[in-house]
Amino acid sequence: MRTEGQPVGENTRGFNTGRYDSVSTLEDYDGLKNRARAIKEDAIANLPDLIDQLHETVENNGGTVYIAEDAADANRYVEEVVESKDADRLVKSKSMTTEEIEVNDHLEERGVEVVETDLGEWVLQVADEAPSHIVAPAIHKSRQGIADLFNAQFEPDEPLETAEELTAFAREQLGDLIQGADIGMTGANFITADSGTMALVTSEGNARKTATVPDTHIAVAGVEKVVPRVEDLQPFVELIGRSGTGQDITSYISLLTPPASPPPIDFDSLDSPNLGGRSADDRDFHLVLIDNGRMAMREDDQLKETLYCIRCSACSNTCANFQSVGGHAFGGETYSGGIATGWEAGIYGEETAGEFNDLCTGCSRCVEACPVKIDIPWINTVVRDRINRGEDGEFDWLVEGLTPDEEPGGVDIQKRLFGNYATLAKFGSATAPLSNLVTDLPGVRPLMERTLGIASERNLPEFKRETLRKWFEARDAPRNSGPIRTAVLYPDTYTNHVQVERGKAAVRTLEALGVEVHIPKISSSGRAPLSQGMIATASDHAERVENALTPHLNAGRDVVVIEPSDLAMFRGEYERFLSDEQYEAVSGNSYEVLEYVYGLLENGAEPDSLSTGEGSEIAYHSHCQQRTMDLESHTTAVLDALGYNVLTSDVECCGMAGSFGYKTEYYDVAMDVGERLHEQFTTSETADRTVVASGTSCLEQLDSLLSRPTTHPVQLIDPTRTR
Repeated sequence: MRTEGQPVGENTRGFNTGRYDSVSTLEDYDGLKNRARAIKEDAIANLPDLIDQLHETVENNGGTVYIAEDAADANRYVEEVVESKDADRLVKSKSMTTEEIEVNDHLEERGVEVVETDLGEWVLQVADEAPSHIVAPAIHKSRQGIADLFNAQFEPDEPLETAEELTAFAREQLGDLIQGADIGMTGANFITADSGTMALVTSEGNARKTATVPDTHIAVAGVEKVVPRVEDLQPFVELIGRSGTGQDITSYISLLTPPASPPPIDFDSLDSPNLGGRSADDRDFHLVLIDNGRMAMREDDQLKETLYCIRCSACSNTCANFQSVGGHAFGGETYSGGIATGWEAGIYGEETAGEFNDLCTGCSRCVEACPVKIDIPWINTVVRDRINRGEDGEFDWLVEGLTPDEEPGGVDIQKRLFGNYATLAKFGSATAPLSNLVTDLPGVRPLMERTLGIASERNLPEFKRETLRKWFEARDAPRNSGPIRTAVLYPDTYTNHVQVERGKAAVRTLEALGVEVHIPKISSSGRAPLSQGMIATASDHAERVENALTPHLNAGRDVVVIEPSDLAMFRGEYERFLSDEQYEAVSGNSYEVLEYVYGLLENGAEPDSLSTGEGSEIAYHSHCQQRTMDLESHTTAVLDALGYNVLTSDVECCGMAGSFGYKTEYYDVAMDVGERLHEQFTTSETADRTVVASGTSCLEQLDSLLSRPTTHPVQLIDPTRTR
């Protein structure tokens, strides 16, 4: 992280900002994503037939198709082609699939010179490093670092310094190498079954040269790259550059229908090339389609969505943890970033994915960024669950009998602790303040760090003896004559046991706006166990929540939720755990608390009953899942309407991410991510503003980062609040 984090962070955040700017110019961004998604769904569903069609099409065109079962099979075939051409040098354009099968090593071990012609890939080849990003492989390298590498490796007459000098040097070197190559190898972003057309999407012209200058062209691609028709390429061409690097269109979109018949190139007379052309008979084309676990992924209902991936890197660019650590940490054998878990688990096995899987916190920002709408956090959760279930514990029978969850005993103690946080919170409140005092005893925090992996630097939440539900049941509630709405305030674990004051503020706010409030006894949403990959337990919680809410929903009551991550469960993951009817009832009638307040005010509720800002200056940070659900604007609109001067953070993730920031092994990463929020809230414009955040994790992280108090927006507008 220390060596790669800064350049990776600067570049990925630049890509992400570019994506926002670029997609804003599209008339129907969601419609375009839906079309792309539908094409991939159709292609993967009909993949065997499409492969057969492509096979016939390419061979009718004069090319050769080989279906490789795995990496060894693919490399064996490539080696045979190279030997048949008596080739000494093979030049390559950028291809993650060739990285996957390690074709470079295979050929080099057999005496073939292999040259990467993509600038970033060539830099890494010179440095003998692996890519750290799906699209920008050398993103972790600074300009100065590349200059030092080139100067040391090539000893040019004059030291190379500027980006222009480095690029010109690489162009000259690679041009000579391409000119003398016997074989060119490319990947393929997409291949159309109807015509055999390959789409190559690149930022440099090297792929065209690689495919057309040598007389033999080998294209290597995963079977998932096949789409039915040439017309299907349109939405992908619109989306892939915008999603990956924030460009309206990538510099080079090459559509080749091999064997291509380009004009011959006379490198000694480039100003007057012979445009007579080469016939297809002079060209040799081989398409190597690779399975390597993909067809098994296609049959796996949970991993299948991975095959929709178009390798754009948007999930990496938008991920706060990836921005801090880069792909060498947040990645496996080949693939990096959020979608890497699916690829690595499907191709190499779950153990490989398990090495970095926990870096995905389920914040959901990648879901919005993905141009084919892959639910990447769910794939990460499924693999986490499978890893949990693959770990047999010596005392499974004991653990399974004593823990209040549905998991096998092999789940490690740290995951089980955080996954059962609701049970811990109940015990903590029942024994408070003793439960809070115990953690301050000498030696307790170091012991918790050693045994449970809880970072000793973190302040632990303080449990309240009087829970929100107890307070609500004991008070003399004002009675609304003819309430305008009736609502259930969902008592999430933190609001009920720790952040009780924000719950009270929510009750008073809703009642002041004419809402009759109920707080029933109800289970935790299942977010905590889900974050640990404990899917069975999360599903059990979802069913309990649905059972508790059903009488209220049948009575026409709304469900108001304070914690955005719980609302995200209701509107997102519950679709996987409940019947369609149950899911629609819960998700369709649940609202985030400021979203609900906004709706009340828009429909005639009196704002005068709430606490107003009178120009008070606010620095506001929205919860990541709140942003994904597009709810941030409701909060800012309410605060604006009540007279608050709101400056909103554009930092997408605070770094805490629930239990993630508590874990010893990830504390440094969480704080590094949080540093960007700290910087934004300590400028001359923000340093004196009241800090407000919508999520529990965000508030905890901000309390760690800043020296001034924080609050939830509903506490600002609490009618009993005194300024």
